[in-house]
Amino acid sequence: MKRTLSALGIVLLVVASYAVGRRRSLHQAGEGAKSRRVLYWVDPMHPDYKSDRPGTAPDCGMELEPVYDSAISPVVSGAPALDGAVGIDVDKQQLFGIRVAAVEKNSQSEIVRVLGRVVPEDTRVYRITAGSAGFIRETYNDSLGERVKKDQKLATSYIGETLAVASGFLAATQGVTGAVGKDGSRTLAFPGAVNKQGVSSIQGYSDRLRNLGVSDMQIKQMADSRQLPETVDVVSPVDGFILARNITPGQHFDRSAEFYSIADLSQVWIVADIFGSEAQDFLPGTIARVTVLDQRRTFLARVSNVLPQVDAATRTLKLRLEADNPGFALRPEMFVNVELPARVPPGLTVPLDALIDSGREQHVFVERNRGIFEPRQVQTGRRFGDRVQIVRGLTEGERVVTGGTFLVDSESRLRFNTGAPLRQPPHDKVTPQSNNEPALAVRSGQVKDPACGMMIDAAKAASDGNTLNGDGAIYYFCSRRCKENFSKQPEHYLDLNSAQRRP
Repeated sequence: MKRTLSALGIVLLVVASYAVGRRRSLHQAGEGAKSRRVLYWVDPMHPDYKSDRPGTAPDCGMELEPVYDSAISPVVSGAPALDGAVGIDVDKQQLFGIRVAAVEKNSQSEIVRVLGRVVPEDTRVYRITAGSAGFIRETYNDSLGERVKKDQKLATSYIGETLAVASGFLAATQGVTGAVGKDGSRTLAFPGAVNKQGVSSIQGYSDRLRNLGVSDMQIKQMADSRQLPETVDVVSPVDGFILARNITPGQHFDRSAEFYSIADLSQVWIVADIFGSEAQDFLPGTIARVTVLDQRRTFLARVSNVLPQVDAATRTLKLRLEADNPGFALRPEMFVNVELPARVPPGLTVPLDALIDSGREQHVFVERNRGIFEPRQVQTGRRFGDRVQIVRGLTEGERVVTGGTFLVDSESRLRFNTGAPLRQPPHDKVTPQSNNEPALAVRSGQVKDPACGMMIDAAKAASDGNTLNGDGAIYYFCSRRCKENFSKQPEHYLDLNSAQRRP
């Protein structure tokens, strides 16, 4: 009997101790809840639904449960949580195709492609001008763009001063000893020929004739024929193409008037615009590959110089290349593609898919801990194919998100705008999503139910007839009940969704 009473007393003592401890725990929990700040309220049945005020869930009528700020876990032990950091467990990373890669330091060589323009070499452009006033008598095959040969007659002109100078030239050549040809004809040996009195005057007359526009070929004809020329022949000084023609038959001209502009196009220049920062990459002698836009032909060109002038409109420099022009395929003012090799000093690079460019800034997501990603602003440099150079913001060996980057960015923005807490993801197993952990908002083929906030399959909702049209938009619902609740008071649910999205 005593043993039974003793056992009963022990049981009562244990029950009393438990009751006292339970009451104290509830009291401490209540005091802690009062001292904590409420972030938002969630639907216990649908954790995706959030509200900035207490109340009941619109789908099931249950009381919304508060989420306190103490639920936030640090990103890394001993470090504060960073704005926009997001935690995603390993299995979810595989599900959504999220991949990471290390920041690497390497040297890159790239092919810079620029648009070039073909221009004649200025040292190969010849301008034929008038030595004195006169008029044009005839022109011969001198159309613009015509290909001409050296000493080909293009026009004849009359210059009054020529007769007096030509007469002195013929008088000076009288009795000059010249070379005798096989046929017995005598040719004039000039310049340097002298008459019998030893006066060297032939060179002076020859120079005056050249100054008036008489060609060497016509001067030689005068010496051989011993006759005054009726006209002055305008001939091409080189094999080339006529770039400009400024005369017509019967036209009067003044001294120094330009008749023709003829260019030798056997070798041409290619001019391309480059930025000042790229000028040091293209040293003289660099070999470039030139492709004609409308032809399947390629040429090799050599960088000759970077011109010092800066274009006032584009703020670029002019890169000049020299190219041989077989068959005259490269024509003045033609546009071509120029591919230039450029080698860049070693630097940090990441895959191009890791970069998020918002226009105002660029950032990547760095894995601070397993499953924890934080956004970090970076400064980029050159781009090499599928990689981009990082000038500032990262160190070698850090791991950045390279696959599913926009999903992580969307989750980061959602957490930052709604104030959702960050949970440290487990490393050994996958745990179901808690009420305090936001889900990835972007999923293939899924939309959000405006009534209950669940992410649902749009195609399934449409096939079940759980859709509504309003104000040019289509709303999808998980069930007929949510559809009916929304149709009764759509303004209420739209206001809730608007408040939820407001930062």
